[in-house]
This record gives sequence, structure tokens and C-alpha cells, in this order.
Amino acid sequence: MRVVLGVAGGIAAYKAATLLRLLRADGHDVTVVPTASALRFVGEPTWSALSGHPVATDVWTDAHEVPHVAIGRGADLVVVAPATADLLARAAHGLADDLLTSTLLTATCPVLLAPAMHTEMWAHPATRANVATLRGRGVVVVEPAVGRLTGADSGQGRLPEPEDLLLQVRELLAGGAGPDRDRASTGAGPTEVPVEGAPAGVSLTSVPTGDLAGRRVVVSAGGTREPLDPVRFLGNASSGRQGIAVAEAARDRGADVHLLAAHVEVPLPDGVRTTRVGTAAELHAAVLDAVAAADVLVMAAAVADFRPDAVATTKIKKSADDDGAPVLRLVRTVDVLGAVSHARPHPGLLVVGFAAETGDETGDVRSHAERKLRAKGCDLLVVNDVSGGAVFGSEDNRVVVLAPGPDDGPAVEVAATGTLAKRAVAEAVLDAVVHTLAPS
Repeated sequence: MRVVLGVAGGIAAYKAATLLRLLRADGHDVTVVPTASALRFVGEPTWSALSGHPVATDVWTDAHEVPHVAIGRGADLVVVAPATADLLARAAHGLADDLLTSTLLTATCPVLLAPAMHTEMWAHPATRANVATLRGRGVVVVEPAVGRLTGADSGQGRLPEPEDLLLQVRELLAGGAGPDRDRASTGAGPTEVPVEGAPAGVSLTSVPTGDLAGRRVVVSAGGTREPLDPVRFLGNASSGRQGIAVAEAARDRGADVHLLAAHVEVPLPDGVRTTRVGTAAELHAAVLDAVAAADVLVMAAAVADFRPDAVATTKIKKSADDDGAPVLRLVRTVDVLGAVSHARPHPGLLVVGFAAETGDETGDVRSHAERKLRAKGCDLLVVNDVSGGAVFGSEDNRVVVLAPGPDDGPAVEVAATGTLAKRAVAEAVLDAVVHTLAPS
């Protein structure tokens, strides 16, 4: 395959030399296109020797071959590593003031950008807007790694390791998108892909990469905790795995994700804005603030239904001469899902609820879920059967996604999964979201 390796002017340019060697070892014909600033970090002789091709940064070298057009047109993949904040801005705005940005404008193949910069630059609204713009055009922009940056700084902004970038390259090239195919972006259409955690031979239809690009998605995850006293609380067994899987999947599909995290037992994801909450009331306030400008709300958090009517200011102690236990009076917490569904901040907000249900003498899981869907007023309800303690804390899940039926009729089943890894379930839920959303 013909790969163009763009290198922007950042300290991480030295890692691109290792990526170049890996690409050559993989059998690819690699043309390196550095910026002038990149050559201040790694010189032209290094790139030429490792690639086996001459290196230029401007459009005037070998002008008779029209390199600013020919290089992009002839490539099967363009990779830029590192992609600095400046490079992302120029690419997002269609500037073409050197050979690399000109190549990006003329490339008809997939484009992979691997950002590397200080954390503050990556988190800046200008950079986030540029990334959203690029992803909206089908460009694959990978999330920077978290770790040591220049000097003593650390945080998100580190260039992913060359071995990890090579895996991304292999995945894109395996898609078969090259210069001979007529395509406007990497999101050319659905493909059948194996899903992690699915049984052997089972695959799910994935929607195109970037199908949530430009969308703002709010996801709640984990279990709320209602304090009894300074050291005790009422809580639940939610680990937060499913909600965090939804947040990660939405991020990887191009969304600008805001995660509202209650108590979780797994690491918080990189590349998303995160707000920590404790109680149902705190979650309610955070949701109202976050959804004001959101396109989608996914309420995967397990919200406590009850709280003590009074919270002791000191630890409730056992008495040596009293064998009894304190009697607690519980009151209802705010119904976050129902409150937001019925009083939406704007009509374009799509609300997705989660229902962990068990059957009882009044009905089975499905009948309880249908009643909840009508009562809550949400657009989609993700239902899982938690009888016997299933699902909570597990690596796997099994769900049915319901939508309101026409004319107040029975709910419509829009998706169902077998027992899959929670990330695979998250993808199925987001497939339903994408097909429900109005065009942007």
C-alpha cells in the first residue's frame, strides 16, 4: 500500500521515525511529508534514509510533477503523526500553505490524524471545534494518550505509541478504501465487523465511523449514593461499566461527550469531559446543566429511588444498652429521567433511558418496561433483566431497546442483543440512537 506519513512540528516527531520503520516493515511504500517546523526536530536525511524517498516540505520542489496534487491522489492512506494544534486548525479550515496541508486537501483516501500537544491545547474549545469539524468530514482523529508530556508536565496530549498507531493503520487499510474508490470520507457506508465479546461467527452491522460527529452527547453512569450520616449511605450495585462503555463508544464515533459519573468501579475514559456527582439531586442538577445544548442524553446511571428524609450530622452509633437499630424513614428521590423527558430544554433533545427490571406477581420484565417507557416519556428505553443480581458488575450485558408505539400502542422493539460485552451492547444502543436522530 502507498502511505503518506505527514509529520508536524512537535517534539513527538521523533516517534514518527519509529512509525515509519514499522510501516516499511509491514511492506508499505511510505512517502514522508514533514512540515518545515518538523525538520527542526528530525532532519531531512533521517526521513529520506528511512523511507527510501526524497523529502520536501514545499510545493516548489519538483514542481513539474505537481506534488501538492499527485501525492494525495496516489495514496491509499494519509497519516499525520504528530498532528499539532496548528496542523489541526489549518486542516479544519482548509488551508494549503505547504506540501502537507495541500496533500490533505487533495487526498481521496482515508486520513488518520494522531494529535500530540499539551493538555491545555487539546482541551481548548478551538481545538475541540477543529477536531469535531474534521471528524464530521470523515477524518479519523485518534484520542491522544495520557502520560508524560514535554518537561515535567503530564496529562492527555501524548502521541500514542507507534505500535498502537500501526494497528489503526492496518484497520483502515483493511477497509479497502484507496485512490481508485469514489469516496468522500472514511464513513462511506455500513460494514459487517466482528464485535468484541460476541459468540464465534456473530457480527453486528456497524454504522459508518463518525456517524455522531458534530453531535453533543451527555451520558450518565454509575450508581448514586444517598447519605445516612457522614460515613454511611444508601446505594446500589452499579459498577458504571455500561454507561462508561456508551461514553467511550460515542466518543469513538465522533461525538463531543460529557460524562456525568456517579460512583463507578472502573477507570473514567479519556477524551471526554467528566463531571462527578454523588446523589440523585446532584445528578439531576448536572443533567439539567449539561443537556441545555446537547443532542442526546443517555441516562445509564442507576439512580437511587429513595433517600433518608433526614441525614444525621454525626455518625449514627450503636448503644451498648440498646439492642435495637435506628428506624429510617425514606422519601422518594427526584425522577431524573422523567423530569428531563417531560420538560425538555429544547425539542431536538433525544432522551434514552435505562431500565434494570425484574419480573414479579404484577408482570414480567417486558410489561414493566413498557409501563416505564410510557411513564417516563423518553424516546428510547434500554431494558435489561437484572433478576438474581445479573448484569451489575458484570463484563457482559443483554438488552432490548424499546421505542414508543404509534397511537399509544404497544412499544416497538428497535434493537435486541444477545449476551455481549458491554462495549458491544453500547454500540447497538448507539446504532438505535443514530437511526432515531433527526438529520443534523
